[in-house]
Amino acid sequence: MHAIPILTKEQEQELAIKLYEEDDLDAARMLVIHHLRFVVHIARSYQGYGLPLADIIQEGNVGLMKAVDKYDPNRGVKVVSFAVHWIKAEIHEYILKNWRLVKIATTKAQRKLFFNLRSKKKTLEWLTKEEAEKIAKDLNVEVKDVLHMESRLSSNDSSFDGPSSSDDDEDMMSPSQYLEDKRYDPEVLVANAEAQEVNHDGLTEALKMLDDRSKDILQRRYLSDDKATLHDLADEYNVSAERIRQIESGALKKLKAFMVTAA
Repeated sequence: MHAIPILTKEQEQELAIKLYEEDDLDAARMLVIHHLRFVVHIARSYQGYGLPLADIIQEGNVGLMKAVDKYDPNRGVKVVSFAVHWIKAEIHEYILKNWRLVKIATTKAQRKLFFNLRSKKKTLEWLTKEEAEKIAKDLNVEVKDVLHMESRLSSNDSSFDGPSSSDDDEDMMSPSQYLEDKRYDPEVLVANAEAQEVNHDGLTEALKMLDDRSKDILQRRYLSDDKATLHDLADEYNVSAERIRQIESGALKKLKAFMVTAA
């Protein structure tokens, strides 16, 4: 890549105009090829995450291609200046998806902390309250987010099933051997069954309060296997679909009020 010369300002502008105005794919290819060295330069700064450099470069190349596709030569900025954001965005997304089995950063604040927290820490020790507050202020995030990310960065993934081993040492037990599956807890099963019975009985009693038309509309809209549409019921009762919707809404409110009172 370093053997490929850097484009002059005039050459870059000429290729960019050809791509922008004529949709010239050869021009796009040349712009990408002559900027690959910048992708490598950016990718090297992410080697500390323990992921293959070749994969990081590949993701950066995807970002470069997206940037070239969206580049507007009339804005007066160089391609590399415009592409930096796109290159880093693709690399960041790749690292977040592959650094751990469990996704470690999903919000904007978490992403910001993930890529900046280690460089902000002055030692390998746990952050003090004052250090955490300073980092939170610098990055414009909450102190609790700083402490949470520090804890997550210091932890390791653990396999649910664990490694296969004949060793009976309890220290080697995997989560699958000691985590409780409460779905089949008799207490939970009985409680759920009782709750369903109460809800069923309550709904049956509540339906008795409705007039025949409202009851029929609700049963055919929600309780029937072959659910009727508003227009089907409107044609049958010779009213508008909006009127059926109003009756349905009113009936649901009455049911809700009865169920809340009964509870």
